[in-house]
Amino acid sequence: MKPIHLLFTISCAVAIRDACAAEGFAPLTARTNAVLITPALINQLAEPLRSNSPVVLAANQRVRAATENAKGVRTWDDPMLKLGGVAAREAMRADEGDIIYGVEQKLPLFGKPALARKVAETAIDSAKADTDYQFQVRRAEFTRHLLRAAVSDRLVAIGQQDLAWLETLVATLEQRNQAGQASQVETLKARNEQSRRTQRLQTDATTREHESMALNLMFQRDIATKWPLFELPALAPPISHHELERYALGFEPKLRMLRNQFLQAQAAARLTQRERWPNVSVGVEARNYTGDGSFRQGMFLLGMNFPWGNNARYRSDIARDEAKTEAARYDFLDYELSVREQIHKLALAVDVSRREALLYRDQIVPRSDATLASVRASWEAGRTMLNDVLEARRMLLEGQSMYAQAIADQYSALADLVQFCGLSGIDQLLEVGAPPASLAPPQPQP
Repeated sequence: MKPIHLLFTISCAVAIRDACAAEGFAPLTARTNAVLITPALINQLAEPLRSNSPVVLAANQRVRAATENAKGVRTWDDPMLKLGGVAAREAMRADEGDIIYGVEQKLPLFGKPALARKVAETAIDSAKADTDYQFQVRRAEFTRHLLRAAVSDRLVAIGQQDLAWLETLVATLEQRNQAGQASQVETLKARNEQSRRTQRLQTDATTREHESMALNLMFQRDIATKWPLFELPALAPPISHHELERYALGFEPKLRMLRNQFLQAQAAARLTQRERWPNVSVGVEARNYTGDGSFRQGMFLLGMNFPWGNNARYRSDIARDEAKTEAARYDFLDYELSVREQIHKLALAVDVSRREALLYRDQIVPRSDATLASVRASWEAGRTMLNDVLEARRMLLEGQSMYAQAIADQYSALADLVQFCGLSGIDQLLEVGAPPASLAPPQPQP
């Protein structure tokens, strides 16, 4: 073998070895400072969203408003104070009194205040479930941005190694072309591949900058704040969707919110039915004479409204709230079906991504790597064309990229499953969904 051929072979071998050294085929030398993404790290980084995300803060304020509203429900209404006077002949005023004063109080009968308080308390539960839902949604979104940033970091590292490989190839072809051992077309192909790789590398770097900006915006930070390099997590184990479905039906935040809204509508309907009952009030009234200020007479009063004259209106109010209750129940049932479908779909996505990652890691990438080495050796010996080398290189790069994307897709689906199950993180999800699962809470019904 000629010295120039030996130099190219050694250079390519070093580049390929570095590109395939680590699991997932990331170059070790370029990624020693990368931060490995783990479920614990995701929880740690996402926790500030509870205090930084505007939509979560807004949901917290709705919880506060609902809590204060429940505290403000009155058992006793404000008493009605009365003050008046009488215009009459002096003898009549002196006899019966001409200053009238008294107080009237509405009585908390027929459980109306308790029902009003029940409506307000169920509103608190709905608001709390909405807060949890908003946080879960933002955490899943944050996880996806974090994984896309890690994929971009991996692609940049792969691209840098590939660019070094192509630069060596171009230099070798230029020397071979000068020696009359390579055609200008081969050199042109290698240069074009080098230009495309440079452009692709810039695109991957720009994508990484966007993910960093998105992460900063989620935390309301300066968009120029730098994030460290991220390394994709290890491949997650398989999960079972059956236990996850049971958890989701009991703890999915939006489902809990809809369930509480259904209970709130039920309580409101019962309160409306109770409004048909009369409001009873008691009062006392006294009269004094202005001439000498002495007391003349006192009265005890018992009053009530007469709701039976508006029976048709009350029936309409009851029918309205019963319709709202049925609508809330159907909304709950519809979303429950959607949750069951989404859990199965996401569990399938986790399984598909895992199988794809295993396929690329254990078969496609090693096979492509070995083929590239073989084809390169054949090309060095003059037994094959440069196109075969470039095609083998393309398949190796595609396998490395698809492996990284498969891991990101798996963890993105896991993050969505965490949201649907209302769990504390991916680590708890893997524990709950690990076959066989040991945790199985009862399925609540609306």
